[in-house]
Amino acid sequence: MIPAAFEYAAPKTIAEALALLRGKDGEGKILAGGQSLIPMMRFRLASPSLLIDIMRIPELRVFKEEAGYLRIGAAVTHAQVESSATIREGYPLLFSAVGIIADPVVRNRGTICGSLVHADPAGDWGAALLAARAEAVVVGPEGERRIPLDEFLADAFTTVLKPDELLSEVRVPTPGPRSGGNYQKIERKVGDFATAGVGVQIMLNAQGTVEQAGIGLCAAGPISRRAAAAERMLTGKMLDDATIAAAEAAAQADPTADTRGPADYKKDMFRVLTARALRAVRAAVEASGGRT
Repeated sequence: MIPAAFEYAAPKTIAEALALLRGKDGEGKILAGGQSLIPMMRFRLASPSLLIDIMRIPELRVFKEEAGYLRIGAAVTHAQVESSATIREGYPLLFSAVGIIADPVVRNRGTICGSLVHADPAGDWGAALLAARAEAVVVGPEGERRIPLDEFLADAFTTVLKPDELLSEVRVPTPGPRSGGNYQKIERKVGDFATAGVGVQIMLNAQGTVEQAGIGLCAAGPISRRAAAAERMLTGKMLDDATIAAAEAAAQADPTADTRGPADYKKDMFRVLTARALRAVRAAVEASGGRT
């Protein structure tokens, strides 16, 4: 199949992009990498009357650490994140996730913000960024609003974005000392969507106990979700084998049976992947003596 007819615009500013959105009364769609939107259009699952290409807007190319956050603009691709020394050295959760997202072709074109707006419950970035306590920066006619990712993701393929708003960037808190992160995923074949995925971000205090824990689950139900009970289980405890075992048991998910496996199998995979990620974080923090 081929897409229905549509118009195309390539604004040079955020204000121009927002004006185009307003002018189409909800019939316009933001286009970044297009790795999710274009296939949907081909199969007539989406039929926008206007595509608004934001990749030429300089403000959306921001990719830097600032004021305690890593700012990742809406025009930043997976490949840019994957090749960044800042990510490799200071954001191990993001670095471990980005290299197993889809394939190099998709990573060269697709964007992190585009993935979040698509809100596929089997998309890796939702779980990884939930664990990292990221927030979405949304701009619209009424200005800018910052939304915790827990609140930004509303349902399967649904966010809280209004028809005249766009996601301009995602902000990830800069990990502090004695921090570590890891992403674990099981898939049918390389480049496939996750059968199950788990992102973990841990910060230890000076005594070696868990000060803050983030655990995000991918393909765990209709939406990427936080394993809140497991996070609570970890907080205030040493990251030893007993604590990891308790946390993996608490990492509850509600997956559905499909061609990737039955629900019981997937539930067990969340337990296994949580333990793997926590052990990887523990090993990395112990080896580095600081941020990993």
